[in-house]
Amino acid sequence: MSRFEHPVGDALMARAERVIPGGIYGHQSPSFLVEGIFPRFLSRSRGCRVWDPDGHEYVDFLCAYGPMVLGYLDPVVEAAAEEQRRQCDSGNVPPPNMVELAEKLVAITVGMDWAMFAKNGSDVCTWALAVARHATGRDVVVMAQGTYHGVHGWCNSFGRGFPAADRANIASFVWNDVGSLEHAFAQNDGRVAGVIVTPFRHEAMHDQEMPAPGFLQAVRDLCTRHGSVMIVDDVRAGFRLHIGGSTQRWSVTPDMLVYSKAVANGYPLAVMMGRDSLRDAARAVFVTGTFFTQAVPIAAAIATVAEIEKRGAIARMERAGQRLCDGLIERARGYGLEVTISGPPAIPFMSFVADAGGFDRNRLFAGEAAANGAFFHPHHNWFVSAAHEDADIDAGLAAAEAGFAAVARKFGKDRA
Repeated sequence: MSRFEHPVGDALMARAERVIPGGIYGHQSPSFLVEGIFPRFLSRSRGCRVWDPDGHEYVDFLCAYGPMVLGYLDPVVEAAAEEQRRQCDSGNVPPPNMVELAEKLVAITVGMDWAMFAKNGSDVCTWALAVARHATGRDVVVMAQGTYHGVHGWCNSFGRGFPAADRANIASFVWNDVGSLEHAFAQNDGRVAGVIVTPFRHEAMHDQEMPAPGFLQAVRDLCTRHGSVMIVDDVRAGFRLHIGGSTQRWSVTPDMLVYSKAVANGYPLAVMMGRDSLRDAARAVFVTGTFFTQAVPIAAAIATVAEIEKRGAIARMERAGQRLCDGLIERARGYGLEVTISGPPAIPFMSFVADAGGFDRNRLFAGEAAANGAFFHPHHNWFVSAAHEDADIDAGLAAAEAGFAAVARKFGKDRA
């Protein structure tokens, strides 16, 4: 069967469209990939490989949009989850291991004194804003323009179904522009409860952008000067750049920090952490969920964090990511193509210079790579995991070479 053929997946999609609005919705919708080439469903996974229902195998450079930091079905994490599953999962009151995970995260996360748990990144980003507002008695929260902090109304990037009033107390600034942030404070003098930032700019449909020298420290200083809470949204980057919180890579410590994605290697869990000065506000703000303290994801998180430390996983991902990035640049040059690699090596993204902000070449590249056994997203940042070995990176690069060849055939070379 050709990799371009997905008869089982096509049949599943037809069934899905009859009973699910859109068939597949949200960021996993086929409209964000290359329809007719990428699989719509995945039925099996292990390590850094995934298989679709038609049996096609892919080296995965998306890692389930980030959670798989150690790789799919990591044996240590799965054993811990299964042991806990035999005892209890959901309960009337929290499990003992909730305390163990909170203690571990407080011990390793720089500047944080407490931890609370939820299910996804949108939960904890919104929860953190509520805590900052209650602690300061102020309403305005400042965020960088275009940043993705989840799907709740205050930050939903599409806006459909959410009234403008949901953003009434949200101000914005331009990423890496300290003057713009200063202006936001001036425009809302005495009203800014907090500033929420990501460690680097990584929204989809855009090259990633690392913080300029001194930028994150300037955010820290402005929040301190104005009595506002600095919140770091570490949902996407957490546990891939620094074990103590991603902004420690730039020696900056926030007042609050939120995690999700990689913290439990694919099990649903999110974390909100903060300083002692915010403890009373965190206790007072009522946010809850029936599944927030499920024991199995917490057990998986305890094992995940321990294995990240034990295996030196952050350094391994840095090395694997650098091998991938270097290989992409080398192969692109071989076809006379100019590409930009942005973001840290563990969370890279590649775009074609000639696309000038568009994604025509990226979509052709990613589709051809998928047809040759590698899963690269055409306009969302990628991820590598500790499960990516040299042979996996090389297999991904071989598929990428087919993508570069297809781009050169259709669009020509960027240079002689």
